[in-house]
Amino acid sequence: MFRFLLPTSLLLGLLAGSLSCQAAISDAEAVNRAGMQRMLSQRIAKNYLMIGTDTRVDLAGTQLDSSIASIEENAQLLNDYAPSESIRKALNEANQTWGQYRQIALTRPDRAQSAELLRLAERFLGQSEALVQEIERHSGNQAARLVNRSGRQRMLSQRIAMLYLAMSWKLPEQRLRGDFDAAVAEFERGLEELQKAPQNTEQISRQLEQIDTQWRFARAGFSLADDSRFVPTVIVTTSDSLLRKIEQLTLDYERLAGSAR
Repeated sequence: MFRFLLPTSLLLGLLAGSLSCQAAISDAEAVNRAGMQRMLSQRIAKNYLMIGTDTRVDLAGTQLDSSIASIEENAQLLNDYAPSESIRKALNEANQTWGQYRQIALTRPDRAQSAELLRLAERFLGQSEALVQEIERHSGNQAARLVNRSGRQRMLSQRIAMLYLAMSWKLPEQRLRGDFDAAVAEFERGLEELQKAPQNTEQISRQLEQIDTQWRFARAGFSLADDSRFVPTVIVTTSDSLLRKIEQLTLDYERLAGSAR
């Protein structure tokens, strides 16, 4: 079952050579990349729980490999970008946690160990959030706030699925339901905020309409959890569809932020 872990070392070994030729990233891309770390913190935990609950295991393995490689790539790009001491400090703290988190994420999923995995995922999420905020403050670009907000929606799509899987696996964590409800509520607030943004182009407004439609479909699946009728495959599929749409939205906001400077 764990054959999908083997290519990761090869992928990571290629990063140093491939990234050395790339130009320094912009402030807007740095916000996006740091925001992507938030999302990946939740996506990796989701993949771990997918394997543990026997939910689309092959997909989980592929996503786990690519997510780990993406975190390593983003960390190197952000390290090369870091223009201030506060940003470098925030990045170093996140990277230290990532080393511990990665080690557990690559082990065989185990219910007893899942509490430590979720704790590290939460810490890495918080540290990545602090990094995003530092970069946004440094940029001084109002449009960068939309990149941040959209990127946080991207994270929430994976956090909601991760917490749903944790509840379906009946992990002995008291806060799971409360955290799940809070993530759902925050996603709805964030979507409403983005829909009202005066900077939205016609294309971005259309994308937000599509995301809203997909979100309403996801909410219908969440209601089944109230009766302990979990549908993890449906929620995983829907969350990935949401992620793809929000990923494109975030890139569009990144371009908008780049043109605003």
